Order: sequence, then structure tokens, then C-alpha cells
Amino acid sequence: MRQLARLAAAHSVATSYRPSPDRCVDVPRETVVAVLGALGVDATSDRAIGEELERHRRRAATRLLPPTVVLGDGPTAHEALPPLPEGTVLRVRTEDGSELGYGPGLPLGRHLLRAHTADGRSAHAHLLVAPDRLPVPRSRHHGLLFQLYSVLSAHSWGMGDLGDLAEIAGWAGRTLGAGFLQINPLHAAVPAADGAATDPSPYRPATRRYCDPVHLRVEDVPEFRHLAGAAAERAAVLVSRAAALREGVLRHGRPIDRDAVWALKREALELVRGVRPEPGRAAAHAAYRESQGRALTDHALWCALTERYGPDWRSWPAGLGDPASSDTARAREEHREAVDFHAWLTWLTDEQLAGAQRTARAAGMDIGLVHDLALGVHPDGSEAWAHQDALAAGMSIGAPPDAFNARGQDWGLPPWRPDALAAAGYAPYRELLDVLLRHAGGLRIDHVLSHFRLWWVPEGASPADGTYVSYDARAMLGTLALAAQRAGAVVVGEDLGTVEPGVREELAGRGVLGTSVLWFEREYDKPGEPALPPWRWRAGALATVSTHDLPPAAARLSEADIELRLRLGLVDGDPEEARAAARAETEDWLATFGRHGLLSRDAGEEDRITAAYRYVARTPARLVGLWLPDLVGDRRPQNVPGTWREYPNWRLPVADAEGCPVSLEHLVASPRPAALTAAVREELDGRG
Repeated sequence: MRQLARLAAAHSVATSYRPSPDRCVDVPRETVVAVLGALGVDATSDRAIGEELERHRRRAATRLLPPTVVLGDGPTAHEALPPLPEGTVLRVRTEDGSELGYGPGLPLGRHLLRAHTADGRSAHAHLLVAPDRLPVPRSRHHGLLFQLYSVLSAHSWGMGDLGDLAEIAGWAGRTLGAGFLQINPLHAAVPAADGAATDPSPYRPATRRYCDPVHLRVEDVPEFRHLAGAAAERAAVLVSRAAALREGVLRHGRPIDRDAVWALKREALELVRGVRPEPGRAAAHAAYRESQGRALTDHALWCALTERYGPDWRSWPAGLGDPASSDTARAREEHREAVDFHAWLTWLTDEQLAGAQRTARAAGMDIGLVHDLALGVHPDGSEAWAHQDALAAGMSIGAPPDAFNARGQDWGLPPWRPDALAAAGYAPYRELLDVLLRHAGGLRIDHVLSHFRLWWVPEGASPADGTYVSYDARAMLGTLALAAQRAGAVVVGEDLGTVEPGVREELAGRGVLGTSVLWFEREYDKPGEPALPPWRWRAGALATVSTHDLPPAAARLSEADIELRLRLGLVDGDPEEARAAARAETEDWLATFGRHGLLSRDAGEEDRITAAYRYVARTPARLVGLWLPDLVGDRRPQNVPGTWREYPNWRLPVADAEGCPVSLEHLVASPRPAALTAAVREELDGRG
């Protein structure tokens, strides 16, 4: 096992890990062998291990430069290069084509580094010159957190859309004084096969690079206004059917049906596609396609082939599983019309996203839209198809066993190979960030700990039998810092759960804001005092009461949450004991709010919610997020982890305290959002 451990360490694969400081868990040998195999390293026998170790030794001894060199613009700049032979000449070709010497003062960017030794050897490496710190908010801000699909207006086609996003931005900025809107991932989804419903989760997308056209506001596409004749008549029928979908959700208690919405929008957009665009519009479309290059063409082709052969690209006809094959090149020509249609849809979503961000800024928001970057992609999606060389085949991202999941977790998302990222100069990540930040003032990164390490689970293995694979955090964070600096965007990292020592400090030192949730900021060593005092919260964070994976405040501060979990079978042990424990915890929180002068004994539910947000606003957190369902007293969580068909995850509209869906028009007219926001602003104004 010692030789295997050496080989694993050479490729950043853990052979043991510590779930707690006083406990060490050994990783099964078969897991280590499987993970190394996914990295292209043969560890199936002692002989193979010896040969791989010798190969690694020779490579390390003869390699002049690592695949990627990272420089900071501060005190870390001198640490980047390994020792080089005396007389080695280093030259840099910058991204704008200039030739410079290697040393202090290099411009920020993604460059090429060349090394030439006195004995005639040469090598090259990707050179990333990144800022040591990311942009941070210029002042404290409050903002709204919400799932876009859940907020329907009188113009929605059965789910919230990008037109609604622009309306929310205008209202939140001008009326509530919000500085940002953090929304769910809008990534393109994988269509379901064989008539099944599309997975509604926004965290298992086909690609994270492009927005799903299901979010389009069809009537806001300029060409829609020019429909005529039979096309206009058909469009009117589709608009009427869309109204019925909307009314079914808002008035008849039906869950959001993403597939039904897309079926109507798809037909309407095919009609719109038949309208000749104005010259300026055509030029803008052409410029967008050129700017996105092969990545957009690949995604659009995947969409076309998925419609023809289904979403599992491994089962497509021979040759089509390889994006670079001659068969795929022929398919690109054969399906040119469909490819152009899907590329056009992507451009339309880009336009409407840009419009929403412009509206947010015009409404006075300093940050505006904060997009959400999912941790990974669906193994059947376009990103997995196009980046097979960068993803580890036969592996899935997950989490080891912990107090909340005794068997561990398997999220079904293939991980990036750290060696492939380094070899590509982190191009897959940097290109993804550049696209997401085109029309945003911020980015939330789901499981930001992935910049340091990820739990890999071999296909067919228990999640408990996975292991950690480490990534070059300096390169990952440098790539992130450069993209954020160029976009002028703030970054919020979701850093909840088990965190390695030093990771939060590293993120904070670079300006990545953490995530602080009221219920998790606890005094675990002080019985009877559940909450961490506001003044002890960290400043470099987005602080909130709830998130999309947690119950709204109204449910958390009543018995609604425990009753839902009991009904869904998510609580072990005696139900009455669970109810008693939940009531006791709620009473502790209410008592805490009372001790801080935020709540009286006879306060009602709305006052309890306001007290929770006042408490959070008293912390030094740079950003304070208001979960939009809390603005109207919604009791239903948007997602209940651990459930599938038992609960309508990701398909519920925002509702009021009685469970009646609330339209966007009713939301903005309700006095509750203004009152809660005013209370938060009062606390923020009192503390700068």
C-alpha cells in the first residue's frame, strides 16, 4: 500500500482523510485504484504502480515548466516557478501579442510563457497573471434571493421568466432599495428521454455556460411583434394556452410544469424564427455567434442531436459521441438549420439577461444580478459531451458520511480532472466564468470548496467509499479572480458544511465572500444560547435567514417545518420527541431575539420573521440576503433534500401564509415586503 500511497500523492489523490481532528479514515484500495485509473494512471498491479512511479519521476526530473504557471499581482508573484538551469531565458507572449521578459510588472491576463535553456532545451507553459484579491462590495447592501421560475406575473407562460426578472429588478431597486438580486442557476437543462419529465433541478444542467431558453419572455423578442397572417393567429392560440398554464399555477394549485411551458414557447419561437430580422438585429446575432465560437456551435449541435437521438450521447450512432469526429462534422452540416435555431435561442436569452442587468443598474443597484454557478453538469449534457477530455469518466462528485448523511452523498455529476485543467491553462473554467459574468454584477459559486478538493465516488461504489482529489487552489482562485476583476463582479462562495482548516481564511483573504445562514451560526458549546451573537459573525459574507434548501422563516419558526419532515419520513425516532425538540429549539431562538430587544412575548408570525432578519442585519456581513418567500410569509420550501417524487421540488410558486400562490403583481402591492425591507434597512443604516 505504501507504493500506491506514493503514486496517489503524486496525483493529488487521498488515501485517507479526517472527518474530524481526532479520527482518520482509510480509503479502500479499490477506490484509490479506480480514481487513479480515471486520471489515466494504471495502478492495477504492483508492477504497474512501479512503472507509473518511475514515469512520474522521469517526468518531474526533465520537465522545465509545469503546465500552468500562476502569478499574483502582490507578494505571491515570486513563488510561481520551480528552479531552472542557470542561464535559462524566459519570455512571455501576452494575450494581446506583445513579447515581454518574465518578471515583475507583467500585465494581468492569460499569457504564454516560454523557457529556453543554455543547452538548447525549450518548454512552454500557460501563464496566468491574476489579481491577489477579488472585487468586494463598495458598501453594505441588502438584496433579494429567489428562484426565478417561482415568481409569475400576468405575462408569464406558466413560470417566472427573464421579463419577470427585469420587473423584479426595477421594483426591488427603486422601491426596496435593494443592491442585488441573487437568483437560481438559469443553466440549460437536459431534456428528458422517453416522455418522462425533465429534471427540474437547476443544479444538474446540460451546460453551465448558456441560459435555458425556457426562461425567455417570448413577447419581448422584437420579431414577435411582426408576426402576421397564419403565424400571428397561431401565436395568439399559444398565448391563450400559456395563460391557462399560468392560471393553473396561480389559481388552481398546480405545480409548475416546465415541459408544458417549453412546448408552448418552442412552437412560438419557431414561428418567430420565420420573421426576417432587421439588419441591426441580424448583425448583432452574427457578432454574438462569432464571439462564442466553437463552444456555442457544439452546444447547439448537441441540442439538435438530442432531439433526434435522445439525451444519452453515449448511445448515439457511431462517431457522434466524439465532438471532433468526421461523423460529427457531417452531422453539423446535415442539421445546420436546427443548429442555427438553437444558437439563435441562446442569443435571445443573452439579450434578455443583458436587459435585466441594465434594468437593475438603472434602478440604482450597485451590484445587480448575482448568478448562481452549479457545482457540475449532468453526465448526459452538452458540457460533458464537449469536454470529455476534461471530465473524469466513471466518477461522480459527492460528499463523505457526516452527521446529516451517514451513508455519504453521490450527486451524479462528473468531476473535472485537475491534470486536464492544468494542461489547458484552466480554459474550461475561465471560459465558463467569462460567459456567466457577461451580464452580472456578482456570482454565487455552489460548493466553493471545490476549488480546493472534491469527493470522488467511483461508479457503482457507495458514496462512503469515495476519496478526496485535490485541485490547485492557487490556479483555480487565480482564474476566478481574473474573471471577476475584469467583470467588476463580487463573488459569494457557498462554504457551508465540512470545511478543511484554513480554507475559509484563504477565501476571505482573497475577497471571496462566504455564506452565513442564521440557523447554522450557533453557540454549540453554550446550552440555552443557540445563536452566535451578531457582532461575532464574519464581515466577509452574504448573511441570510434561509436558502433554497431550507424551510422559509415562517416554517422554521413554527411547527410547519417539523410536520412536513415527519410527513415525508425524514425524521428518525419518536415523532413526539421530534416535535418537542423542534418546539424547544424554536423557543430558544425566539428567546434570543427577545434578549436582543427584537421581539416581544406576544409577537405574531410576521414579527418573528422580521426579528430574525433584524438579527442578521445587525451582523457586520457585507451583504444581507432576504429570501423572497419570507417577504410574504410562505411556509413551503422550494426544495427538500432527500426527497424526489414525495415533494414537488423546484416546481412551487411563491405563496402567502395561507399557501395561496402570489403573483408578481400581488407581491409588489403587498405591504409585507416593504415593511420587512424597511426594518432591515433601519438596522443597516444604524451600523454603516
